[in-house]
Amino acid sequence: MTDWAAPNLPTTKPNKPFGKDRLTPANFSPRLSHELARIDDDIPFRPKARYLHHTWAQTFFSRPEYYFQPESVAELQKIVTLARRCHKRVCVTGFGHSPSTLTLTSSWLVNLDNISNILEWDVDGKKGLVRFEAGISLHNLNQQLAAKGLTLPNLGSIDVQSLAGSISTGTHGSSLSHGLLSQSVTSMTILLSNAQLVTCSPEKNVDLFRAALLSLGALGIIVEMTYQTVPDFNIHWSQRLVPLDDILSNWSESFWKQREFTRVWWLPYLKRAVIWSANKTDEPPKPPNKTFYGGAFGYYLYHNLLALSNYIPSILPFVEWLIFGMQYGFKPDTYTMTAIEPARSGLLMDCLYSQWVNEWALPLPKGPEAISRLSAWINGAPQSEHNIPFSNKNLYVHCPVEVRVSDTTTDNQHSKVHPFLDPTWREGPTLYLNATLYRPYGKDPPCRDRYYEAFEYLMRELGGRPHWAKNFLYTDREHISTMYADDMQKFLAVRNESDPDGMFLGQWHLNNLPIESNNQDENSNNKQSSVEEEISRKPMGLGWGDGVLWEGAVRDFSPLDKDAARDAGVSFSNDDGGNTPTAMSMTSRTSEESFDMLAKGEASFYQG
Repeated sequence: MTDWAAPNLPTTKPNKPFGKDRLTPANFSPRLSHELARIDDDIPFRPKARYLHHTWAQTFFSRPEYYFQPESVAELQKIVTLARRCHKRVCVTGFGHSPSTLTLTSSWLVNLDNISNILEWDVDGKKGLVRFEAGISLHNLNQQLAAKGLTLPNLGSIDVQSLAGSISTGTHGSSLSHGLLSQSVTSMTILLSNAQLVTCSPEKNVDLFRAALLSLGALGIIVEMTYQTVPDFNIHWSQRLVPLDDILSNWSESFWKQREFTRVWWLPYLKRAVIWSANKTDEPPKPPNKTFYGGAFGYYLYHNLLALSNYIPSILPFVEWLIFGMQYGFKPDTYTMTAIEPARSGLLMDCLYSQWVNEWALPLPKGPEAISRLSAWINGAPQSEHNIPFSNKNLYVHCPVEVRVSDTTTDNQHSKVHPFLDPTWREGPTLYLNATLYRPYGKDPPCRDRYYEAFEYLMRELGGRPHWAKNFLYTDREHISTMYADDMQKFLAVRNESDPDGMFLGQWHLNNLPIESNNQDENSNNKQSSVEEEISRKPMGLGWGDGVLWEGAVRDFSPLDKDAARDAGVSFSNDDGGNTPTAMSMTSRTSEESFDMLAKGEASFYQG
């Protein structure tokens, strides 16, 4: 639920239907009814209607035509088969943590929370190698691992995402001993748009594996993965306030390697930063100190001051001084918070409020320049001090700016391959800068557009790449295509082979990937007839906040009639115009539905 880390937000619920939300065959369109009749099996097909989907931050909302929570891979195969035949887009969502439009659809929305079982421990006799269904969340997986004395080697800021969703957008933690979470994946099984399964790994279907390690939901549906876990461990962490110059003057790999896990929250007006760092320990757990904004008074004081700043932005430097002074002391190094916790909880952080997030990966050595120039721009310095060609006059931003690191070039990577769309630096450690902007009571701050335009300009100039799940608003597909060059083309080649109709593509993909809109060309041999395009955005109209209702439509949808059915490949019981479709088993396929990908690796139907 979106109020997990923002309990102040009003609770949004699915639209109230006029009657039951579970559909019956009598409610289906003629096309869907025809296609259902072609499939002779007892596998359930259980769409829900009138469902309201939204991101965790309640930035965007959409109303899918149908919402599914399948309970088996066979049920998921049936959904995909019917979507392909009916020219529907299939969009898969988990927790919806990304605040962007990536998981929005007006077509068919699928949630894999019920496909979340652990299938095998110590795969092939290898200690800690675990095979599980990909709908399982990081939290639930870690809970079950703990019972076996195991844990995930690293985590990001939260653990409510599904494993499939977390790797598909490049989730990372903050440690130079670790890279992306996906680099502990040793194999995956992908459900393609023809409803068949393909297994891939560093040794088998390698290009598919490299694409699926950061797939953006554009290849197919990850249904199963094998993951290398580690023995369970506690961490001893501490955090304290220090002058920003202490960090910039000591900036080096060794600074970030003093402890295994390190992250920083930079306070731009105070020119200070909060350092959080942790090491593994054998000491018993010790709960963390109570915090100022961890209590009700501090939480709501901060939130209401942020809300006031939407109308009086100039109070934001005072808000930063007051809130972080109450939290950490008004002078550096006056107060240190500490705790000993299991890594599965200690590595997490409280996201506090709904927020926009704009995070970029860039080479670690670029950190001092990036922070110094952005600091000068935020604090109103002349352009000669920052060289950012956007006005900083009367601009005030929320804080903090999150600073994290990773290193995908170390030997501590089990998959031993990089995703094609890996945003990290390939020649050494990576720095992540995250320009977070809170949305008090769901309202967008007035600084957002100018701040993000300047921030993205600086990140691009320093060789950065945006985090795929975040809100990069001023960096288009031409920029991104240049950033990834040949790797982008390799990713798109795999994507197009895996999903030739574009069943898993939406407007977000068209905006950010160099995908040709070739089905507008009647002579094209590769008409992507299931791609969903945006048709409108409008205020959600909830009576609070600035949430946007997104609406889309599949390009090539038309109602079914008999001639159109034959054109779409429906076989009738007699060839002289009969009206009864011929039933077809889920386990039989026509040759034109078998993609080239299936000849290269172990494609099969899921039988149980």
